[in-house]
Amino acid sequence: MKGLKPVDVIIIGGGPAGLAAAVELYRQGITDICILEREHHLGGILRQCIHDGFGLTRFQETLSGPEYAQRFIDQVEEWGISYVTDTTVIEVTADKIVYASSRKGLLEYKAKAVILAMGCRERTRGALSIPGERPSGVMTAGVAQSYMNLQNKLIGKEAVILGSGDIGMIMARRMTLEGIRVKAVFEIQPYASGLPRNVEQCLNDYGIPLYLSHTVTDIIGRERLEGVMVSEVDGQMKPIPGTEKTWSCDTLILSVGLIPENELSLGAGVILDDRSRGPIVDDSYQTNVPGIFAAGNVLQVHDLVDFVSMEAESLAKAAAEYVRIKEKENYSESCILEVKTDENITHTIPQKISGARDFKLSMRVRRPLKDCAVELVQNGRLIQSKKMKKALPAEMIQIQVKSSLLDKKGALEVRVIC
Repeated sequence: MKGLKPVDVIIIGGGPAGLAAAVELYRQGITDICILEREHHLGGILRQCIHDGFGLTRFQETLSGPEYAQRFIDQVEEWGISYVTDTTVIEVTADKIVYASSRKGLLEYKAKAVILAMGCRERTRGALSIPGERPSGVMTAGVAQSYMNLQNKLIGKEAVILGSGDIGMIMARRMTLEGIRVKAVFEIQPYASGLPRNVEQCLNDYGIPLYLSHTVTDIIGRERLEGVMVSEVDGQMKPIPGTEKTWSCDTLILSVGLIPENELSLGAGVILDDRSRGPIVDDSYQTNVPGIFAAGNVLQVHDLVDFVSMEAESLAKAAAEYVRIKEKENYSESCILEVKTDENITHTIPQKISGARDFKLSMRVRRPLKDCAVELVQNGRLIQSKKMKKALPAEMIQIQVKSSLLDKKGALEVRVIC
C-alpha cells in the first residue's frame, strides 16, 4: 500500500450530508477525517438555495441555504476537520481505497470507513426524450438556479416549467421576482410532485397556473427556444391526440425528478435498490460492502435538508462505532431481518435491519392517500401504527422503531391501510 495516505474516515461530498457526518464523527471522537469536495467551496447545492425555510427541524429557526450550510462549515473550521476542495473522486474500491484527482495531482487514501455523500443529479431532457431541436433556453431547474443565484445572470424573458418538483416551483417564484414572466407549470402526474407549501407560496401566491396531467410534447425553435407544444395525458401518462396547444416562450425549465449520484458506489461493489436508486443499507446506514456507508440524497431523495443532516448524523454515530470497534475486530453485524412493503410504498430506508438497535424507518407513498395508517407488522403481529390524515409522495414519512418491539426472526412488513 505504498503511497496511500491512511485515514480513519473519508467523506465523499462536502454538502449537507457530508458536513453533518463530519461534525458528528468529530463529536464521537473520530478526528482523523477528510472531506473530499469537487467544487471550489464546501456547502454543496445549498450555496445556490438563497431562499429561506431551511433549519426549522434541525435548528428550530428558519435559515437560507447558505446560512444553513455555514452552521456546519463554521464547526468544521473551528475544529480543524480536514477537507480538500476542487477535488474529484474517480474511484472507490471495496477495500476502501479512494482515488481522487486534484490540482496537486492524484490523491490516494486508505480509509477504515468511507461515507458516500455525493448527493443527486437532475433528470435531463434526454431522459424524457422530448422531440424537437436543441435550442438554447432549455435547462434544468438547478442549472437555472445556479445561473441566477450564483452568477447573477438573467436566463430569459418568458418561461414555462415542466414538472412541479420543489426546485422548479421555487424557481418559478425566483424568476417572477426578477421580472421573468412565468406563464405556467405543467405536471404529467394528476397531482403536484413537490411539497404543498411550495405550491401555495411559489405558485398560487404569484398567480402562476399549475396544469396537472399535462406534458411538453415538442420543442419549437432552432437557435433560441421560441415555444413549446403541450398536450394533456391520459391515465397511463400518454399524450392525448387533439389536445395539443402551443405556448410561446424563450425559456423551458425542467423540474422532472432527481437521481442519486451512485457511479462511485457501483464501482465499489455497492448494491443499489431498484426503487430508491440509492444503496441498500442496514439500520446503521452501512451498505453491503463492510465499512462503506451512505446518507443524504445519494441514498434517497429528501424533501427537507434537515432530514439529510439528521440522517447523516445517525450514520456518523454508527460509522464511529465501526471505526472504534468493528473494523479492528473484523466484525460484521448480521442483518437478518428484511423490510418488505406493500404496493402503496415506493421504498424504505433501511431495507434490512439487525433487530439489535433502535432505528428510524423512512418511506414514501406511491400516490396521494387520505385517512390512512402506516402499519409495521412482523410475524402477523402489529408492531407499530402511524395514523395520517393525508400521505403525499412529496413528503417523506418517518417512524422511530424500537428494537425491543422486534422478534429475532421474521421480515418486517410495512403496509398502508386506508
